[in-house]
Amino acid sequence: MFKIFSFRRNIVFGVTRKSVDDDKAVNVSCRHASPSVFSLCLLMVEAAVKSAKAAFPIWSSKSPLERSQILNKLADLIEHDLEAFAQAESKDQGKTITFARTVDIPRAVYNFRFFASSILHHTTECTEMATMGCMHYTSRAPVGVAGLISPWNLPLYLLTWKIAPAIACGNTVVAKPSEMTSVTAWMMCKLLEKAGVPHGVVNIVFGTGTKAGEALTCHPDVPLISFTGSTLTAQRITEKSAPYCKRLSLELGGKNPAIIFDDADLTQCIPTTLRSSFANQGEICLCTSRIFVQRGIYSEFLKRFVAEAKKWKVGNPSDPTVDVGALISKEHLEKVRSYVKKAQAEGARVLCGEGVDSLALPTGNQKGYFMLPTVIAEVKDESCCMQEEIFGPVTCVVAFDTEEEVIERANSVKYGLAATVWSSNVGRVHRVAQRLQAGLVWTNCWLVRDLNLPFGGMKASGIGREGAKDSYEFFTEVKTITIKH
Repeated sequence: MFKIFSFRRNIVFGVTRKSVDDDKAVNVSCRHASPSVFSLCLLMVEAAVKSAKAAFPIWSSKSPLERSQILNKLADLIEHDLEAFAQAESKDQGKTITFARTVDIPRAVYNFRFFASSILHHTTECTEMATMGCMHYTSRAPVGVAGLISPWNLPLYLLTWKIAPAIACGNTVVAKPSEMTSVTAWMMCKLLEKAGVPHGVVNIVFGTGTKAGEALTCHPDVPLISFTGSTLTAQRITEKSAPYCKRLSLELGGKNPAIIFDDADLTQCIPTTLRSSFANQGEICLCTSRIFVQRGIYSEFLKRFVAEAKKWKVGNPSDPTVDVGALISKEHLEKVRSYVKKAQAEGARVLCGEGVDSLALPTGNQKGYFMLPTVIAEVKDESCCMQEEIFGPVTCVVAFDTEEEVIERANSVKYGLAATVWSSNVGRVHRVAQRLQAGLVWTNCWLVRDLNLPFGGMKASGIGREGAKDSYEFFTEVKTITIKH
């Protein structure tokens, strides 16, 4: 059964369903719908684009200060309902309530506040050619209707990371959240009018990528697409958008290495690397999935790391003491498990987690989409477990000898999103960070972000960057004006 939800400011579409493993979770999707529902999905995209296009002249004419005030109001409203949003995000995605409370929803609030502030402080260039009697300057203007497609792992967090800069710059948007996790997007719709967002500025369409997402990508009145998700889907978006010469921002997958030298402070390194490997069930594009440890400390690191990984509590996401919740779906769980089986078939050793400590799962969760933090050792660099994005609570630990060797091995994948380097040698961390093929490199820390700075990857990890300056440049058109005086 499908329902169409129409708000004064937002057009949304979907099929309500219950999650298989949690009768309290509600999702919005059209993936199980009939062909007639798919046709309706396409009509909703058309209506949403029409609505956004009609609203563009009014919204783009507002001053940056006016837009800033509305974004701040929206941030206040989400923050006021933080607990309700966190509960919904946890039930819908499977993440722990603690992670939703402390990371997802606070960051969604901060995204609006950050871009509400940054839009007030951008400057443009100006030069003078005295011999020609000319002055040159640039101006920037919003592009138009922005198509925004966000993933299921950090639903509201990453959706607002796109909506906030797009509307701050004066664009209107048509956003498609993942069909797997649409509830908090729907909840946000109800706050837009209270925040003072004019009719048609934010339009959210609920549907699958193959229907709603593709219709948005191919729409001639949507000049730019911002997408976060898989590299495979990005290839499809690139192909489908090419005839329209659309501007693309693609934030894609990763196979992120951690490089741990023998002078690393293990008291800091081990807990941080556990978090970087298993936070949010490993369902973060920045998670560490390859750990290279210098041979002199390899045995000690492995022993301590596995011992601490076994302490991570897996279970009901609503339990505030739980560290790892449920994976997004049965299909994804089976995919992640398949990598562990492949590693075992190749002769690697599973030191804890899947297939080793399965009975450690709480009795009530053994039939759900739960998986213990899994550590695999003695994996070959050419193994799919070391080359492909697993996107689950699985990490591989291998030994290395020299700096030159580990840089080459860390770079030997098609991805280049993020990396971490652990060493007390200042010269070494600078040398290694410069040579790693990654858009972000953390040294002696992980996931410390300044939103002013660029975010994005190299190689198959994406095209473009996001952040204060980079998002401003993506969501605006620059014009050079020359005045002869």
